Amino acid sequence: MELIKRGAEAEIYRTKWLGKDVIIKRRIKKEYRIKEIDEKIRAHRTKEEAILMAEARKAGVSVPIIYDIDLVKMEIVMQYIDGKPLKNFIDEIGEKEQQEICRRIGRSIAYMHSNGIIHGDLTTSNMIMADRLYFIDFGLGMKSNENEARGVDLHLLMEAFNAAHKNEKLFEWVFEEYEKNFEEADKVKEKIKEIIRRGRYMRRVA
Repeated sequence: MELIKRGAEAEIYRTKWLGKDVIIKRRIKKEYRIKEIDEKIRAHRTKEEAILMAEARKAGVSVPIIYDIDLVKMEIVMQYIDGKPLKNFIDEIGEKEQQEICRRIGRSIAYMHSNGIIHGDLTTSNMIMADRLYFIDFGLGMKSNENEARGVDLHLLMEAFNAAHKNEKLFEWVFEEYEKNFEEADKVKEKIKEIIRRGRYMRRVA
């Protein structure tokens, strides 16, 4: 197995599984936790991530296919997507193509939110362009039908665009498509504005 990423919560490996190119996501032990509590938390998060991915696929969002879940090793075995992270190339393409990709992002997020799925880490590092646009890493995701959670989800994407990418219209294009595909988009927009105001207030207080 080839270790391709080590994060705070998980290690990501590329390998073969029953002849298929796969990614294995393994949740890391936390030595500071009591062993039984750590195992319970990691098992819950592993199972929850797999459920969210399966539900996102059912909702019409492109995600890697899950082949196996091991709650002893705390692993998810999933399809390897042979593509490029959006973060690596979106600044290098023309506006027309950027706009089309942003529309796909907006539609996909609308499908997730319509089905009570919060991704939890919407950044261009967690979107891969291959034969289509795939969403990966639902490790911080959850089930929620609250507009606060939806607003936080989209606010994170807005911040990611602002911090890492040049074109200031990217989030605007995403939200335009989101509005077309999610009936509570106006309420989510108000939540995003509220989150921005809270952030400004906290910075002033600090």
